[in-house]
Amino acid sequence: MRNVTGGTWITRALLAAAGLAFAWPGAAQELGISNAWVRAPVAGQKVVAGYVELTSATAAALVGAGSPLAARVEMHATTVEGGVMKMRPVERIELPAKTTVKLAPGGLHLMLVDLSRPLKEGERIPLTLVVAEDGKGKREVRVEAEVRGALGGKPHQRH
Repeated sequence: MRNVTGGTWITRALLAAAGLAFAWPGAAQELGISNAWVRAPVAGQKVVAGYVELTSATAAALVGAGSPLAARVEMHATTVEGGVMKMRPVERIELPAKTTVKLAPGGLHLMLVDLSRPLKEGERIPLTLVVAEDGKGKREVRVEAEVRGALGGKPHQRH
């Protein structure tokens, strides 16, 4: 059993309370994650979009994602071609060092496909992000994303 003491224990407890659990030592310093959320589905909908803001201390790339609540999670970019908005899959999303990359409506985003159950506004769902870093291989980062309504605001912000 590994002994966790002092500041390390406190840091991990605070991160867990914030809904973040990291799969490798030092990840808190290497990847900042904020504003993780997914759009609440309408009745019967089995696909939802997911969003998050990522800030990497070093150059890295988001190369995959998953969730136990979806058969698969895809990464997409939204583009406008001939006045028509289109989504296209992307294999990786570059995370330049010390730059915040926003996965947001109308741009880069995640698609959770074939949900295993309905999602309820206000609940938090697990996501796993797969990040590749030069010389360090791939790392999995666990995130909890809040389910928000169609406008993307938190439930108490819309009344």
